[in-house]
Amino acid sequence: MISNMGIVSLCIVLLLGSEICIAARQELIVTTIKQDPYTMSKGSQLEGYCMDLLTELAKKLGFKYKVHLVKDGAYGRQDESGNWNGMIGEVVRGEADLAVAPLTLTAAREKAVGMTKPYMQTGISILLRKDIVSEEAGFFDFLSPFSGETWFGVLIAYFVTAVCICIVGRLSPCEWSQPETEPNHFTLLHSLWYAAGALSLQGAGPHPKAVSGRVISCTWWLFAVVLLACYFSSLSSSQGPDSAPLMIKGFEDLANQDVIEYGTLAGSSTLAFFKNSNNPSYRRIYEHMERRKSFVSSMDEGVQRAKEGNYAFIGESVSLDLAVARHCELVRAHEVIGMRGYSIVTPLGSPMLKNLSVAILQLSEAGELAYLRTKWWASSCILDSAKGSSLRAHSMKGIFLVLAIGLGIGVLLSLFELTSKSRSTAGEQKKSCCAVLTQELSQRLRMTNTKGDQETSDKNKA
Repeated sequence: MISNMGIVSLCIVLLLGSEICIAARQELIVTTIKQDPYTMSKGSQLEGYCMDLLTELAKKLGFKYKVHLVKDGAYGRQDESGNWNGMIGEVVRGEADLAVAPLTLTAAREKAVGMTKPYMQTGISILLRKDIVSEEAGFFDFLSPFSGETWFGVLIAYFVTAVCICIVGRLSPCEWSQPETEPNHFTLLHSLWYAAGALSLQGAGPHPKAVSGRVISCTWWLFAVVLLACYFSSLSSSQGPDSAPLMIKGFEDLANQDVIEYGTLAGSSTLAFFKNSNNPSYRRIYEHMERRKSFVSSMDEGVQRAKEGNYAFIGESVSLDLAVARHCELVRAHEVIGMRGYSIVTPLGSPMLKNLSVAILQLSEAGELAYLRTKWWASSCILDSAKGSSLRAHSMKGIFLVLAIGLGIGVLLSLFELTSKSRSTAGEQKKSCCAVLTQELSQRLRMTNTKGDQETSDKNKA
């Protein structure tokens, strides 16, 4: 393969005395720029997404390479006289054979250099601090302090507690001393109402008189107090007064407000997109940035200004995703416009262009590009987001455990009270304690009222 990339000329004198120069392959000179996570310093070496991509391409195409950082620290912009700077300029002038970096595929660059098939798709989006973006309130936002598992656990705890109160109200002789003649106050419906009243801190009588019933009531009151304290604490933190009333979902919202300053990278393709757009909103954004001179000189500067607050940085969506992954206080807007791709740059007309494009497609089909994206865009906020603002069931397992223990103790105490009465009655009637206890349980656990049955029977006899 004969090309002007990475070659030296070897002159051979033929028999006719004429001199012909042929090309011999040498290692390729690759230019790049430092940008996390595409290219980063690691001691005297370079690492990152682009370096891994370059290694995979070298393996597939069988070439050697030498990497250096672009001298002027620029990506590539054409001035008024038509000259290019940055990595594009180095490739155009023959100072480099390849440019491997997050270089956006544009029409102007395509005229000056060769650009491969995109190895990564991106677009334009907005980076802001989380606390200056308020989301639209939903109908059920009042449920947000607790997760679905927690609400389900509270519902189960409510029904189980009501059933336990009903059981204790039937078993304990202190609550229902004469099943044959007295009505039972703690029916299932009243138990449900009593538990609901305690949960809302309002109370609903009559209250339990037996020790077993009071143990269950105190445990349920404690559960209700802790539950409500956690709910209101989480609700106030998620809807605090420091959250701004401003809502920014996309570029239309950004263009229609003057509270938050915004800007983009000076001389970037993102700026050119807004400058050349016919969309009225995009034109207003460009005119605002041009009037305020709210540009930044680097990606890091844009991220830092966004972190400081009251500034929205407009940039490539994949770069903004990385900033969100590294800085948990930042968030990227959902809207992405101007979809484009990152490509590798070669000299215009280079025979390597097609081979590089094919190799990039092969890496994409094999899942290698997706793997590299996952590797270098790993989020440090995963653990923080897993905690979330919703209080999950496992974070309240202590109070659920206390409630379960209290319910168990209450039911056991009611059985002990009934057994103690049965033993006393068995001594008076000279009967077996087990027989008396069985009779008591049979009377107390009937679903119908014994007194009502007795009155019905007397009426039938009359």
